[in-house]
Amino acid sequence: KELMRHLHIISVVQIEGTLCISACKKESSPTAPINPTASSFDVIQDQILTTNCAISGCHSSTSDGTFAQHGLVLAKGQAYDYMVGKRSKNAEAAAMNLLLVKTFDADNSFLFHKITCQAGHHSGNFGSQMPLGGKVLTKGQVEFVKQWIIKVAEETGSQVNLSVVDDKSACQSEVVPLPAPPAGEGFQLKIPQFDIVKQFERELFVRQNTPNTTPVFVNRMLMRGGNNSHHFLVYTFRNQTGLPPVGTIRDIRNPDGSINLPTLAQMQNHVYFGGSMEAEKDVRLPDGVALRLDANTPLDLNAHYFNKTDLTLKGENYVNFYTVPASQVQHIAGTLDLNNTDIAVPAGQKRTFVKNFTFNNLTRVIQLTSHTHRLGEKFVIRIFGGPRNGEIIYENTDWEHPLIKTFTTPITLQPGQGLTSEVTFNNTTNKTVGFGLTSEDEMNIIFGYYY
Repeated sequence: KELMRHLHIISVVQIEGTLCISACKKESSPTAPINPTASSFDVIQDQILTTNCAISGCHSSTSDGTFAQHGLVLAKGQAYDYMVGKRSKNAEAAAMNLLLVKTFDADNSFLFHKITCQAGHHSGNFGSQMPLGGKVLTKGQVEFVKQWIIKVAEETGSQVNLSVVDDKSACQSEVVPLPAPPAGEGFQLKIPQFDIVKQFERELFVRQNTPNTTPVFVNRMLMRGGNNSHHFLVYTFRNQTGLPPVGTIRDIRNPDGSINLPTLAQMQNHVYFGGSMEAEKDVRLPDGVALRLDANTPLDLNAHYFNKTDLTLKGENYVNFYTVPASQVQHIAGTLDLNNTDIAVPAGQKRTFVKNFTFNNLTRVIQLTSHTHRLGEKFVIRIFGGPRNGEIIYENTDWEHPLIKTFTTPITLQPGQGLTSEVTFNNTTNKTVGFGLTSEDEMNIIFGYYY
């Protein structure tokens, strides 16, 4: 039965994945020509905000699922009033007294910090470079915004010369190399820089062996990747025979967008070890808890990037594994990978899917996070069974930056009890969306750690 389920998933993904890649290409349209009589702000609205930011699920209206986090609407007719002279909801930007747009002052305008690709431009924790979702502004667009801010940032008037936007090169921040852990405190693995061609999603795997010659215990993983990353995950292998070669890039999609079936079949041997949907993430386990890695453990590093531009973008990933002495480890952590593939959301509808996962043994949950794609509006995890049945222990409304919640007091579940995933999807597209591997498909997964 399990084998048949996997074969069914492979078949569905092969068909739907190819169709979604094709659909993604068709849906991409060039930016409208610039009206030579338009005001500078109208150019920013029409060329940047409307096409890249004011889209459903991001900054289109107050009904977006992420509005509570950012409080920013960038739709035409509203964007100017939401930005100019207004404070950012980003905690570090607020602490630095940055405004979203501060007239005459780009360096103290949070908008410019969020779109610039200038290395080392800011030191604050300002989150991912915008826009998200595989889109990248050109250097000309970013410079146009900068000059508009410096030259008063008015809603009317043509303060900035239109020739500024002629620079069509991608304004993509290079990945700053992540320093490796000090000797004796861990080790680093990486995926070297690779290309993501225009209008394409590239998801790949690279097997690496850990360098430790004796067992080690990992209680922290620090990850860094490119800004247009959809996710970076680390897997161990369930079966140690027939493993892929070390250091070889294995793409899940062929150049024509069709699924590479040998790579997809290898995924059935994966066991989740760690990862994040954010370009940079520091994941730590509670004191006294660690993941065990045997000597020279084979790991599969999984990077997924998407490129919804007509430019060639770059991907690159680092992961640091920090270790602790065995004498400090009281509990060996296991990983949670609880997947509900039975999801289908009709076009233009909102649906909630509920699934219970039970455990056969006494289980203490110490960390939870969620994984959906862009239509995931709300992810709730409840306790299933026992005296706390139905209690919400996790809630996330930001699919791109899902909460990683650590429980200093573990959630203790008796045999027969478990977790319930309750996930709401809002399908704003014109087609039914179900489980699949592209960013145009959906997923519904609880990741986490327990002992």
